Amino acid sequence: MSGATTRAAIEAVWRIEAARLVGGLVRLVRDVDRADDLAQEALLAALERWPDAGIPDNPGAWLMTTAKHRAIDDARRRTMMAGKHDALARNAATSTTIDLDALDRPVGDDVLRLVLTACHPVLSRDARVALTLRLVAGLSTAEIARAFLTAEATMAQRIVRAKRTLAEAKVPFELPAGDELRARIPPALEVIYLVFNEGYAATAGDDWLRPALCDEAMRLGRVLVGLVPDDAEAHGLLALMELQASRARARVGPDGAPVLLADQDRGRWDRLLITRGLAGLARAEALARPLGPYALQGAIAACHAAAARVEDTDWARIVALYDALVELTGSPVVELNRAVAVAMAFGPAEGLALVDDLAGEPALRDYHLVPAVRGDLLARLGRHAEARAAFERAAAMTANARERALLLGRAAACAALRPS
Repeated sequence: MSGATTRAAIEAVWRIEAARLVGGLVRLVRDVDRADDLAQEALLAALERWPDAGIPDNPGAWLMTTAKHRAIDDARRRTMMAGKHDALARNAATSTTIDLDALDRPVGDDVLRLVLTACHPVLSRDARVALTLRLVAGLSTAEIARAFLTAEATMAQRIVRAKRTLAEAKVPFELPAGDELRARIPPALEVIYLVFNEGYAATAGDDWLRPALCDEAMRLGRVLVGLVPDDAEAHGLLALMELQASRARARVGPDGAPVLLADQDRGRWDRLLITRGLAGLARAEALARPLGPYALQGAIAACHAAAARVEDTDWARIVALYDALVELTGSPVVELNRAVAVAMAFGPAEGLALVDDLAGEPALRDYHLVPAVRGDLLARLGRHAEARAAFERAAAMTANARERALLLGRAAACAALRPS
């Protein structure tokens, strides 16, 4: 295996194992910042050793064992430096009896504990989201900074401050109960959905999908539903994720290139996930009226799931659901999605007018899907030169290589057409 291939394999392992590794280490050292450092040290050790020794049969266990030994060595070193020789002897005796096998078994709810710890109210909303994307989704500081439309150095400081705040507040690494658990459910749902979205449409890199993130987000959603079975939005989010994930196999071609919704082979949609998603949506609807934002998005996804062909989609109902969602959230991104639905229900000219009305929204200024949607609507109106320029602008704004290639391909197709 070449060096580049080995490195790519190590990066793939890291994307899969990072959240479980950090979660298990927080359980061991009771400090999010130190656990993150230990995980990074284990990754560096893998990058040094695996190219020569090969990737172990159980790479997650190797990373955990390496990090755990470094944690023990660090504890011994700190104790020795403090001159507490008697304590060192007791610590060594205790530390060496830590069950390595227990750390190699499935970690249960360690990742959920990590999410709920990061969602402690001592942190601001932006700090919660940034820290969770860093620790659970495995995004780099640069990727998170792009998502927040801020400088990388600013985001790095925000993440460091968040970890320090958790340590100084002595936030326990445990599953809260009662009212404290209830208070953390809404932010936990938000960050779980952000993790899912990163898996469903990666913001950067060479892959359009990151299935492991989608799977982990759905797993966390199912655990949360078990903790709060009467929470309509927990059911709504899980239903939404399952309905969205049902399309995963059809969203990429054999070469990994994106396949847009209108072009997907709906026979490849996962019927089991659709069935589960629809059942979860029914539970959400039975628990609460009016529907919350996740259940509303789940209802929109259900409209797509019910259509055997794109032309069978109930776009008028989707517009109505988006109307309700806009009222609840006030989100300009939701308004952009509504514009797409309006274009499908009532024609591209009406959708384009709505997109143009959103042009001045500060939150959408650097959002690549605005020119992407605009390019699609312009192309449907036969305004191919303008569509080409919009697609090229969108391609320049995205950090995902697959998406950039798709947009540039659409721009090239527009360049080959004459105005109608």
